[in-house]
Amino acid sequence: MNHQWTVVDDYLSGLFPSDPALEAALQATREAGMPQINVSPIQGRLLHVLALACNARAILEIGTLAGYSAIWMGRALPAGGRLITLEADPKHAEVARANLARAGLADRVEVRLGTALETLPKLAAEGSGPFDLTFIDADKIHLTNYFDWAVQLSRPGGLIVVDNVIRGGEVLNASSADAALQGVRRFNESLAADPRVVATIIQTVGSKGYDGLALAVVKAKN
Repeated sequence: MNHQWTVVDDYLSGLFPSDPALEAALQATREAGMPQINVSPIQGRLLHVLALACNARAILEIGTLAGYSAIWMGRALPAGGRLITLEADPKHAEVARANLARAGLADRVEVRLGTALETLPKLAAEGSGPFDLTFIDADKIHLTNYFDWAVQLSRPGGLIVVDNVIRGGEVLNASSADAALQGVRRFNESLAADPRVVATIIQTVGSKGYDGLALAVVKAKN
């Protein structure tokens, strides 16, 4: 990891300081022995800004971890707004619920326990959505499947954001035996050819290293 990326991220985070609820969520993640793979504070703020920019009243998150990104997005919701976040690990879901409650978001953020490929069809059957914003930050093997469900559950003009799609530049390695990397490569290729969305992929650097985000706007359904 480039040291200067982290120093600059620290500088930016200092310009936009955090608060006790967000810091407590990060501390709870560490204390629970969970992987430190949450978005960075600056990335969390980006999700908050994107939620505000698309006037999101309904948000879907695939991959909760400890609820750090859900706090950022949940705070952008207006009165009556809602966020549904999907988590497969019971321990992670428990920590996330506590973090969200501490942040005062228990009334508008719901943590759904179960694998996303089981939960997403249930959301569709329930008539949940359409969602204005979807953030996908889950296992990469099934990334294309998650994105397909996100498109189905989005409103026309809805925004979908997908994290970790550059993998330190390893996406160039077509011969890699890493199943997660191959999942990302399949997703990137599928996204570029998907007629249902207008999309782009951008590279990112920072305290989380060298990676990237995919952003897609869902077209009106004919």
